[in-house]
Amino acid sequence: MTAVEVRRSKRRRRTVSAYREGDRIVVLVPATLTQAEEAEWVDTMVARIERAEARRRPSDDALMERALSLSDRYLGGIAVPESVRWVDNQSSRWGSCTPGDRTIRLSTRLQGMPTWVIDYVLVHELAHLIETHHNDSFWAWVDRYPQAERAKGYLMGWSAAAKLEDLPEGHVD
Repeated sequence: MTAVEVRRSKRRRRTVSAYREGDRIVVLVPATLTQAEEAEWVDTMVARIERAEARRRPSDDALMERALSLSDRYLGGIAVPESVRWVDNQSSRWGSCTPGDRTIRLSTRLQGMPTWVIDYVLVHELAHLIETHHNDSFWAWVDRYPQAERAKGYLMGWSAAAKLEDLPEGHVD
């Protein structure tokens, strides 16, 4: 069960908002709400935050489903992984692929990033199931994903902000 902190504000008139702060969810409500109204809003806002977090942190099974969907949509369905899972031992890579056993691993550092960024990393790794090297053919597959350039820029910006080692332009692994 997620810890919840309710903060009542005399200045807040009509709006209710919520956000995650560490391991708890903070719900901001107007001081004029009744206890019943507050309880209803807290339930609503906690559910909203948890749904949003679940979308940004899919399970391994959901990752596999997403990978198959992306393969169908952008790679003609020919990149079929054996498994796709989160790993927390990748500090300098966003993802990796072992074409021999058709496994894909995504860094848990991606969790919480926009879905289109995670999708880019999945497409990048799926493309390795078709073309193992970062050659023109490989990039032609990756570039079928419409937000590839945007996602590359996002990851480069994130890395720069986090003062991580620069990877060659566009490289995920």
